[in-house]
Amino acid sequence: MSIDPSTTAVVLIEYQNDFTSPGGVLHDAVAPVMEQTQMMDKSIAVVDALRSAGATIMHAPITFSAGYNELSDHPYGILKGVVDGNAFVKGEWGSQIDDRIAPQDGDIVVEGKRGLDTFASTNLDFILRSKGITTVVLGGFLTNCCVESTMRSAYENGYEVITLTDCAAAVSPEQHDNAIAFDFPMFSKPMTGEEFLATV
Repeated sequence: MSIDPSTTAVVLIEYQNDFTSPGGVLHDAVAPVMEQTQMMDKSIAVVDALRSAGATIMHAPITFSAGYNELSDHPYGILKGVVDGNAFVKGEWGSQIDDRIAPQDGDIVVEGKRGLDTFASTNLDFILRSKGITTVVLGGFLTNCCVESTMRSAYENGYEVITLTDCAAAVSPEQHDNAIAFDFPMFSKPMTGEEFLATV
């Protein structure tokens, strides 16, 4: 297979300090899988190559106002962990996109992500369609959560979906590996960053 960079978008999900950087609220939870996959180095390599090739680079951070007024009074599941840890608060260091992969001129920052599926509360679909994007390439956090939720919606919305298996991390190797083994092949074309770059 080969992809056309002009109709391809790389969507980087939550490459924010609270996940990616020592001192981030959730970093210790994802650090083992990040090290296992070497996801930052591999993600940067993909982004640099695709940006140079003319693809669209999109950043999808999740942010909340102090006090998490955007959420219910009784969050549960993954969002309860975010609230309890005081993660991804607008204007705080933890919510900032990691400097190593920060947006550059021409990149797009998707605004309004408040939950797991990047399509759900943002204008991502509008941007993709307005730019004539047909292939969506996904990496980020968490493999079995926001990446998987976004993958499913992209698939349902008719995009060709590529998931980068070593440009993602979860809170355990088992969760990461299970998502890639059992879920990703149903809704995407899973491949490593290196395998993907060979298609460009």
